[in-house]
Amino acid sequence: MDVCDFDFDLPPELIAQEPSPQRGSSRMLFLNRATGGLRDGTVAALPGFLEPGDLLVINNTRVFPARLLGRRVPSGGAVECLLVGHAEADEWEALMHPGQKLKAGARVVFEGTRTLHGEVLDRRFHGRRSIRLWTDDGCSVNEVVDAIGHVPLPPYIKRDDQPVDRDRYQTIFARSRGSVAAPTAGLHFTPALVARCADRGVAIAEITLHVGYGTFQPVRVEQVEDHRVEPERYEIGRTAAETIRAALHEKRRIVAVGTTTTRTLEAVARAHDGEIVPGTGWADVFIYPGFTFRVVSGLLTNFHLPRSSLLMLVSAFAGRERVLDAYRHAIADGYRFYSYGDAMLIL
Repeated sequence: MDVCDFDFDLPPELIAQEPSPQRGSSRMLFLNRATGGLRDGTVAALPGFLEPGDLLVINNTRVFPARLLGRRVPSGGAVECLLVGHAEADEWEALMHPGQKLKAGARVVFEGTRTLHGEVLDRRFHGRRSIRLWTDDGCSVNEVVDAIGHVPLPPYIKRDDQPVDRDRYQTIFARSRGSVAAPTAGLHFTPALVARCADRGVAIAEITLHVGYGTFQPVRVEQVEDHRVEPERYEIGRTAAETIRAALHEKRRIVAVGTTTTRTLEAVARAHDGEIVPGTGWADVFIYPGFTFRVVSGLLTNFHLPRSSLLMLVSAFAGRERVLDAYRHAIADGYRFYSYGDAMLIL
């Protein structure tokens, strides 16, 4: 299968650079996966598309301010560091700029209301570095990162982060710290929308997938089957697992809120003969057309990048031609794309 089959032209002005004026006010395009029918609406209309007994599964990961701005020691040259994975103790995997100058042994410092020190330990693939971080005041590295770090907005948002992003690039479900990117379908929910879903008889289960930088990783191969996704850490609690298993056995619809939730559920089911079991692990399943879904029967998601693994996942769920037709409709009708953009509901 050719990666170019998942390409489309998107006017740059449709890439959302700011969140909607009010959380929960975004538009929502409904796609009937059986007929290909489309219907325009808003996220506020979500409960009306759901049925009593449906189960919404959301990702409760919390984004941390993983982008650090600092300087080299002793030269003083500017340095940017994006923490993309916690290796062990005080060691992290990071993307650093300027990469060509930051070899093993290079020292850096990040300053703000607190100070964080770093040393490059090793060069890794695709410009990544292994870096050791420490503080000199006895505070934990995480505490200082939270104090001086910047919200790691996606690379297609062409502006600096603002104080408002600390709230708006975080879902109302965010509890478990560990993501460098938001599970963006969850950004549309408000407490009022959750309450209306509950009044409709729709239950909600929470799982955790810590979203890594791999969510923005370009597909660098020509054939879809040759691509690999980066493993991401997940956790499913006992209560959530029991709730999801009950819905499966009772043949109720399970609507995943986002591709991160979808990957987690399908990876666990694939490893456990179709069952959802509690525990932690690494989700590394690559979902593309031809994949057999064993858990998810509905999907709420945002609009994704051309040629991306996320677009391939959505195409696997609803059919490539139907999804691309829906995207053409969304573009013609001025829907906003990507993380801060509008939503698509597929049932």
